This record gives sequence, structure tokens and C-alpha cells, in this order.
Amino acid sequence: MTEFVQVSTATPTREQAVALAGPAVQQRLAAGAQIVGPVTSVFWHLEEFGTGEEWQLLLKTTADRYPELEAYLLEAHPWDNPEVCAVPIAAGADRCLTWIRKSVARH
Repeated sequence: MTEFVQVSTATPTREQAVALAGPAVQQRLAAGAQIVGPVTSVFWHLEEFGTGEEWQLLLKTTADRYPELEAYLLEAHPWDNPEVCAVPIAAGADRCLTWIRKSVARH
């Protein structure tokens, strides 16, 4: 895994996405978050095909902080089994990557 990752999840409402993002950033588990939506999702869940409207939450962090961010998201998420995925950030502007690193540094 690279040093930096973008973590994604989704929530049923905008308010729930904001409520999930705030503590993640305040606790320095993520440098920042963007909430996108509504988005339409098409999926298999509990052996059934479905569609639904969701709000996507994107968070930037380091690979080192990812386990704590994942644990927080799984604990605080309104769904019992939310999708939580991390993808590596292959490249980025130096100032942006420095911001992520400093923002999630343990104090």
C-alpha cells in the first residue's frame, strides 16, 4: 500500500455522512472529507439485487492511520455492514500530500 489512501463509504442521508465525517476529521483519522450526492447505487445485498440513493463519503488519510479510520467507520456507521474501501493515492501535489501527512499525524 502506498503512504496515502482515499477511503470511501456511503450513507443513506447527507446528514449521516456529515455526522460520520466530522469526528473522523476532528480525531485526525482523516485530513479531510468530501460528501458527494445523492448518488444512485446498484448492488447485490443479502442475496438480493437492489438499487438505492446514497451519499458517498470520501476521506483522505495515510496508510498508517487507515486501520483506526476503518475501525471508527465500522463502529459509527448507521449500517451494520457498510462498504469501507481504501484505494492508494498513486501521486499528488507535494503540498496536498504534506497537508494529509501533517493533518493526521499523532500529537
